[in-house]
Amino acid sequence: MSNQAQWEQVRAGKGFIAALDQSGGSTPKALKLYGVTEDAYKTEDEMFSLIHGMRSRIVNAPAFTGDKVVGAILFEMTMDRQIDGKPAATALWEDHHVVPFLKVDKGLCDAEGGVQLMKPIDGLDALLKKAADAGIFGTKMRSVISAANADGIDAIVAQQFEVGKQILAHGLMPILEPEVTISIADKAEAEDLLLAAITKQLDALPDDQQVMLKLTLPEVANEYQSLVDHPKVLRIVALSGGYNREEANTRLAQNKGIIASFSRALTEGLTAQQDDADFNSELSKTIDAIYAASVAG
Repeated sequence: MSNQAQWEQVRAGKGFIAALDQSGGSTPKALKLYGVTEDAYKTEDEMFSLIHGMRSRIVNAPAFTGDKVVGAILFEMTMDRQIDGKPAATALWEDHHVVPFLKVDKGLCDAEGGVQLMKPIDGLDALLKKAADAGIFGTKMRSVISAANADGIDAIVAQQFEVGKQILAHGLMPILEPEVTISIADKAEAEDLLLAAITKQLDALPDDQQVMLKLTLPEVANEYQSLVDHPKVLRIVALSGGYNREEANTRLAQNKGIIASFSRALTEGLTAQQDDADFNSELSKTIDAIYAASVAG
């Protein structure tokens, strides 16, 4: 019952998907931006407890509901923890009407051919079963494009779709994320190559399968319109990719049919030192702004 309701919310819900999935490598940076320096924790467990506290505070803010937040992407350790005495995925859906997703990749390989493929995801089948049992709707996995290299981009997209099919086999919805680095000189050319590679893979998918895509905001507005309209794409979300929130929202509003899935741009301006009133007010303004950019198209 809830799965059909979740499907409909992801397909057509107004709003955006919150990326709350900082993992081991990016957690210290996320905490520092939140006003928690590295001398505040001694062990990895303490570090993850602090980031879980930040995420729980965001989720429990009055503005964080399915009215404007379609879904949220969790880190595995967040899925394994509780929010207000309930498993995180259950709390998200039952208490906030926000659809839960899970980050499943294990990081990136070294750069080769202008791209960074995903490292092998050991134990993926077991993780997907665990996620399905926990009430997770879908997954997300990231790889990176740093040059307009056709062979590299073809390889990265092929890998994303190969793992995506494994995820679909577990009844979960994969968000494929081949990120284009925003600072590269040939970003527009890389995006043209990425569009062609994704289209080829989508066209080869069985008619009864759909995937989601998480893409860098493009240089040319509506570059990915044919993917937005593709029958095998459930929805396209955009990453902020290092753009500040204002720039990310401006670019997002220019791309019809694409909604946000921001991480850093979502938590910008939030600190551990704020009292709840200030924290909730800042987050509410952020959610309103990202929501407005997501529905502008």
